This record gives sequence, structure tokens and C-alpha cells, in this order.
Amino acid sequence: MRIKVSRTGGFAGIARHREIDTSGRADAHTWEALAASALADARDTPPTGVPDGFSYRITVGDRTVHCADPRLTDAQRALVSRVLKEGA
Repeated sequence: MRIKVSRTGGFAGIARHREIDTSGRADAHTWEALAASALADARDTPPTGVPDGFSYRITVGDRTVHCADPRLTDAQRALVSRVLKEGA
């Protein structure tokens, strides 16, 4: 499963894009469970964020959802953080 995260906005307006492919990973089940939790409360259209806040586009497989600071769920925040840190 491919998990892609795009982050835009913020004070500097610098976009970041990273992705993780869980295929063949020993921790694939952990990633997939986190992704499922993150998608459960996400929107299919971009929400209104706050000035200088980050907006996120999360794609898992063929589904893309949107979320924005400060209204991320714990699962969304964890997934975004992990993908942006560990992704390529």
C-alpha cells in the first residue's frame, strides 16, 4: 500500500511531499491501521484552515482526503508526522 502526504501552507509557504510504500515492510500492518484511522475522520474536500496553518492531502491507495491544522485527529497527526519524517 502506498501512503502519500502533501503539506502546504505555513508561514513560509513551503510545500513538502513524501510517501511510504508499506509492501514488504515488517511494520506494514501498523502503517495500514494508522492510515485507516486517519482516513476515518477525514474530509474528501479541503477544509478551511487557519492563517499560516498547514493543510494536508493524504492519499492511501486510490483514496485522497484533506485535513488542516488545528483540526487534525490524533491518527492524522501521527500519520502525517511519520510519513513526512520517514518517507521518501
